[in-house]
Amino acid sequence: MRFKVVLAFCVFVMAAASGALSPAFAKSLQIVAFGDSLMAGYQLEAENAYPAKLEKALKAAGHDVVIANGAVSGDTTADGLARLDWTIPDGTDAVLLELGANDALRGVDPAQARQNLDAMISRLKERNIAVMLMGMMAPPNMGDGYGKTFNSIYPELAAKHGVPLYPFFLDGVVTESALKLEDGMHPNAKGVDRLVEKTLPAVKAFVGTIKSRSK
Repeated sequence: MRFKVVLAFCVFVMAAASGALSPAFAKSLQIVAFGDSLMAGYQLEAENAYPAKLEKALKAAGHDVVIANGAVSGDTTADGLARLDWTIPDGTDAVLLELGANDALRGVDPAQARQNLDAMISRLKERNIAVMLMGMMAPPNMGDGYGKTFNSIYPELAAKHGVPLYPFFLDGVVTESALKLEDGMHPNAKGVDRLVEKTLPAVKAFVGTIKSRSK
């Protein structure tokens, strides 16, 4: 009996080493949605927040993922940088990084926002965590000069670090009042559906690169 148990264990180890058990024991991709209220699901039920709905859409498309909601309402890029290390746990495969809207609303120097985002991407890459940058745009009332400087942060950092960029996280929602809460800023549940619909092709491509990297 003991011989049979030892033999079975040896077969299991050999199968695992050869990859024969990988489909059954494959680890779900661990993704953290790291951002502010736009991603956190401000005033929405947890299941209506972007991370939950994106996870559902990716699973429906055949991707084995778990997306944790690591977004905090009110966060600036400085706040994100301060909590990055303890919010993103070991074992995380990828981060969807969406920050900067509150910096622009408060008129934070774009150079400081750029520095904070740059540092976050660098830290994540040092931990071998893949990053997808979700771009933001400054509101028009901040002026052309501020907007031009702020809006350039995201494509320039994406090029510098070689990470994928979704140009504007609120694309398809920002000009549609029916897709926003009464505050006129945050997406409602239907707005989140639109965000998922718009971002899904880019996120699926990103997930595909993570899978390829892990093989």
